This record gives sequence, structure tokens and C-alpha cells, in this order.
Amino acid sequence: MSHVLLIEDDPAVREGLQLGLGQQAHVVRTASTGEEGLAALRSQPPDIVVLDLMLPGMDGFEVCRRIRSSGEVPIIMLTARSDDLDVVSGLEAGADDYVVKPVQPRVLDARIRAVLRRGASPQLSAQTHGDLVIDRASLVVTKAGSKVALAPTELRLLLTLSATPGQVFSRQQLLQAVWEHEYLGDSRLVDACVQRLRSKIEDSPASPAYVQTVWGFGYRFGPV
Repeated sequence: MSHVLLIEDDPAVREGLQLGLGQQAHVVRTASTGEEGLAALRSQPPDIVVLDLMLPGMDGFEVCRRIRSSGEVPIIMLTARSDDLDVVSGLEAGADDYVVKPVQPRVLDARIRAVLRRGASPQLSAQTHGDLVIDRASLVVTKAGSKVALAPTELRLLLTLSATPGQVFSRQQLLQAVWEHEYLGDSRLVDACVQRLRSKIEDSPASPAYVQTVWGFGYRFGPV
């Protein structure tokens, strides 16, 4: 049973998703504004946030940035369209995934479960790459002795890439491995997550040593 915080201003959408997700064994709290959602987050942190981008007052982008600046709770954003700059901006603000409205509760349930699974790893050994240490048992990443705070999707991406250093992964392979998207998914999910991950583990994100781009193919980890 997961605890979901749903931040959505449309009463019909909010009530429909609350009911539908409740039938899928989620405990759902709701908020109709960004300010109300942030207050609910502070009072009782959820397992995951489902966040509408188009909110009155404080919009979903700013809410997403504030949530991400204060913690690593997973965020799924709700958007009216999938082909505009809103998606890119939301991913860059720190969202882990997105769904396009109108969305069926069972579809959102599948995305929630997929995102929450990213916090688990079956591999139980630690790896050292330069000053970066990836402990797969405790799911802790440190750099130069200091813990690196990673959102679940960022951690899963790092675990996937670093499991086989030097192997090149296409964006589609990463979508399947990290986001569990079995269809031709949105490569912007991968690129935005790579950008956020680099900002946290690289000395120079513009010249990455760990998460490297292989132009025309995808990404690889190292060699460092």
C-alpha cells in the first residue's frame, strides 16, 4: 500500500483519480493548490506525488522545484499535452515521469508502481569508480566521501548504466529498463534525467566523466 499525494485543481479529475487509485490499494490525500500541496507534504510526507502542472497561483513547475529542493520524493506530473515545452520544463524541474490527461486510474497506478520500484535493487555489491562509490545493497551513492542525494529515477538510471561500465545503452533500452515503458517512449525522459544526474555526480556536467554521451547511439557509464 503506497501513500499518494495528488495535487490537482480540477475537482472532477481530483475526485475521480482519488477514487480510482483508492480502488487500486493506494491511500490518496489530495490538494487543490500548490501551496496546499506543499503544506500537506511537510505535514505527512507521502511515498509519491502526482502533480498537475497547470495549477492556480503557484504552478506545478514551481511546486516540483520546491519538492525536489527539499527532498527526493518521486514525482509524476500530469500534463494536458505530451508534445510541448511543458513536458521538458517539468522533467528539468525534477519530475520522474509524466502522464497525459485524461488518464485512467489503472494507467496511473501502473506508472506509480513502476516509479516506486525504482528504489529497489537486486544487486548487493558496492562499486568504486574514481571518487564515486555506488553501494547497491544500501542504495547509497557517495562522492569524495559525501552522500549524493538522488531521486529514485536518477538512482535507477545510475544503477543501470554502472552495472556494465562501457556498455552503450540506447534511449529506448533505458526507457524499458528504468521507466518500464515497453512502447516507443519519450526520449526526453532519459535526457532530462541524465542532465539532473550529471549535475549531482560530475565535477563538470558539461564534460562528464561518468555518464557519457555516445553521439547517435545513447549513453554509457565511464570508463573513468
